Order: sequence, then C-alpha cells, then structure tokens
Amino acid sequence: MKRGFDVLRDKTLNRSITFGRRDRDRLGLRGLLPHRVATDRQMVQRVMDNLERLPRDIDRYMLLSSLQERNERLFYQIVDTHVDRILPLIYTPTVGEACREFSHIARDPKGFFITPDDRGSIRRILGNWPRKDIRVIVVTDGERILGLGDLGANGMGIPVGKLALYTACAGIHPESCLPVTLDVGTNNEPLRQDVLYLGYPRKRLTGKAYVALVDEFVSAVQSRYPDALIQFEDFLTPNAYALLNRYRHRALCFNDDIQGTAAVALAGVYASTRVTGIPFRDLRIMFLGAGSAATGIADLMTAAFMDEGHTADEARRQLSFVDVNGLVVKSRTDLLEHNLPYALDAKPLGFIDAIDAIRPHVLIGATGAPGTFTQAVVEKMSSINQRPTLFALSNPTSRAECTAEQAYAWSGGRALFASGSPFGPVKFGERTFHPAQGNNVYVFPGIGLGAVACRARTLPDELFLVAARTLAGLVRRPHLDRGALYPPLKDIRKISLAIATNVATQAYAMNLSRGKRPANVRASIEAMTYRP
Repeated sequence: MKRGFDVLRDKTLNRSITFGRRDRDRLGLRGLLPHRVATDRQMVQRVMDNLERLPRDIDRYMLLSSLQERNERLFYQIVDTHVDRILPLIYTPTVGEACREFSHIARDPKGFFITPDDRGSIRRILGNWPRKDIRVIVVTDGERILGLGDLGANGMGIPVGKLALYTACAGIHPESCLPVTLDVGTNNEPLRQDVLYLGYPRKRLTGKAYVALVDEFVSAVQSRYPDALIQFEDFLTPNAYALLNRYRHRALCFNDDIQGTAAVALAGVYASTRVTGIPFRDLRIMFLGAGSAATGIADLMTAAFMDEGHTADEARRQLSFVDVNGLVVKSRTDLLEHNLPYALDAKPLGFIDAIDAIRPHVLIGATGAPGTFTQAVVEKMSSINQRPTLFALSNPTSRAECTAEQAYAWSGGRALFASGSPFGPVKFGERTFHPAQGNNVYVFPGIGLGAVACRARTLPDELFLVAARTLAGLVRRPHLDRGALYPPLKDIRKISLAIATNVATQAYAMNLSRGKRPANVRASIEAMTYRP
C-alpha cells in the first residue's frame, strides 16, 4: 500500500485536503496536509473560482489538464458538476488551440506514442503502459485535426480529450482508457522545423508501410487487450474510409468522424421533423462538403431511409452533395470512391443554383470552411422552407459554416439550427433561442459503453441507428420550443446510459456479444460505471 507523498503523487489515489482524519493516519499523511478537511463541494468550487480568474480558455485548459494529472477524482467531479461550462474547455473548441500549441505547452506526459521506429515492437512496447485491463482506445494519426489540418504528434490532445469524455459522460473508468497517437510524421513543414516540436520529424509515412504499421497496431491491441474498443479519430478522409473498411468486420472499432457524427446528425434531423411536420422518409437533404463526415452521415441516412421502406437507390436520390467544385454529379472526373454512390445524374451546378434546383429541406455543412453558409444561402433555404433546417457542423467555432446569430437573423427567426461547436443564446425579436450543439459527445460515449458492457465483436450500422433514434427520442417539446434539437448536456450521463442500454440490447439480439445477456441490461451497465 502506498503511503505519504506516494499517495499524494498518485493521481488515482490523491484526494488532497479532502482526506479525513482517519485516512490521514492510515496513509501516513499527517503533517503533509494542512489542518482543515475540505468537502468535495468546496474543492470543486475552489477550482471553478480559479478557472474564472484566468484570462484565456487555453489557460483554463492547462489548469484542468494539470489537475487531471494530479487529482483525477476531483477533475471528473468538476466535469460532472459543471459539464456545460467544462466541456468546451477540455474539448471543442479549446482543444483545437491546445493541439496547435501542444509541443509548446506540454508539461505532463499523456498518452502513448507509436512511431515508424517501433515497427515490429508495438505489442511489446504496449506493455510499458501501466494499466492492463484496457477497454477503450482512441487513436489518431494527427493528419486532420478538427478543421485545422495536419498537426502530427500535436494531435494527441484529441485522444486525451475524447477519453476524458468517455469517463465524464459515460462512466468508463479512466484506468480502462488508452489514448494513442500513431506519430507517422507530418507534412506540416513549419511544424517539422519548430525546434520545440515533440513529434517524429519526418514527412508522413504513406502507402503500404503506413497500412502495415496500422495493421501491426490493431493486431497488437487485439492480442494485449482483447476486449478493447478502438475508436479512430481525425484521420484524413481517404485513410479514414480505408481503415474503417479494413477493420470494421474483424475488430471492435468505429470511426467517430464518420459514424459518430452520422448518428448525432441523424438524431438532430429526426428531431427537426417534429417541428417541420415533414416525415423523415420524405426529406431531401443536401450536404455542403463531401469528405468523411458528410459521407458518413449520408451512409447512415441511407440505412435510415431504407428502414423506412426505400430502396438503396431511392434513398440516395434524396441525398445530394456540393463541394468546392459544385454539385456532385456523375459527369465529374474528380470524385473519390466514397462520393460515387451519391453522384447525381444531373448537370453541374453551383451551390445556390443547386439549392434552387433540388429544394432541400435540410442543409448540412461539414466543410471546415468558415462562412460558407452565406446570407444568400440561408435566405434561399428560407425562401423554399417555412422552417429551414441548418446544421453548421465544422469544428472548432472559428470554422463553423455560419453562426447561430446569422442563421436566425438571415432566416427571420425561422431556422432550426445546430452546430458542431457551442454557441450561446441568441435573442431575435421577442424570442430567445438556445441552440444545442450537435456534438458527437451525445453518442460516442454511450455507444462505447454499450459495446464494452456486452463485449461486442463488431459495431455494425444498426447500432448507430439505435443510438440516433435513442438520442432523438430524448428530445422533449420544451427543448424544441427553445430552439434545441438535442437534449441538454447536463443530462449527458443519463443520455449515455440510455444509448448504451439500447446499443447493448440490440447487440445481444444480433448475436454480436461475447458475453451472456444479463436479466436487466440497464442495471448491469449502470453498476459497472465509474463515479468520482
């Protein structure tokens, strides 16, 4: 048993000045702490007061990051108590700035780094990680961090942040989480030339050598941690699809940018139909952007339309894409493989003309290009829809296709709006709108918890449909009346539990589980969750 300073230096054991008299005697802490015994509530308030004294969100991120390394329990108590305030600080949008500055602000080591020099040794070096019962791994190669591009090893902030959300929002024990960066180099020349850059200082590994490294990583994980879920995060679109298709039927894995984003967007669209009155099966949906996020949403929506009775071809005809070169049509020669199923048999058109011709009910932006939902775009959507539905999903906030204020002002207060990064309340006329953030945190922690709880073998699309429908079903009329297409984030633990329960139940029904179905799935999952 650890004693004295060893206890205070262990983030999993440290309770700081909340240690009571008896524990101080038992653990050899008398004299090492001031006399006063503080309550958990006082400690949380002390940290919150210190946060608000800081001038910038990046400073608040650093304070919370340091706290996570010193006193894990207190960190998660703060997230749990003040999730609306803390979530934007530990993840989007602040994590974008943290990743850009990662090599300059790094203090405490976080996560596990794998480089091309580790080829042939990945399984062995994973043994250096101190925890052995790993259940969730979030991995990135840093090539497409949010809307910020190639940040190489600086992208470690993403797996660290995502796993903090797995614990805070779904109760997966922090000791069961492993953040990984496949540091295969970077093509960001200024980053490579930065003397403080901490990553592998070479151009990116590509082709067969890159795939072989990822293959070795996945095999090593399956060998060392056979029950672990692998979440791929922020890979460049071609690699994101290639890796997902390579492993999805032989490993417990998913890509959050593709499938998590899809489930959240689909849930928001389901919720919007309760306001517009247009049945989901009749919707026409247009995407601005044709990368992994947009196409992933379309793939899941295709499955949802087919579940409503459409054929695959009929479902895809209700979905259209516009990218930097205009409407995605069959006559174009620049399309990637994942775009081809959605190419329309139509003439090339620009964005505004495409809206005019197709007359979509829903417009979804996943471009990484700020300001692309212009006033003309929003006014055109408003001219053809009584209640236009606009999703500006690009992260961080600086990359959003439009702001909440612009959406309401340019639509005359009629837009149904959701965004990937948070926007505050917006007053328009006599109404105050409270748009909800279409954040993947609504689904990926619950999906992961459900998969881990039932020891799923794989995660097929049916489970993401279940997650989307569960989330949409938790949106109440008062939420819609306030302008929110999602339930409040303060309920995220309940939301994640509901999603996990339904995902696990469906996995049991599909014989995807390696575990025996308990008599009460919800109670079984709730019993295994971590509470700080």
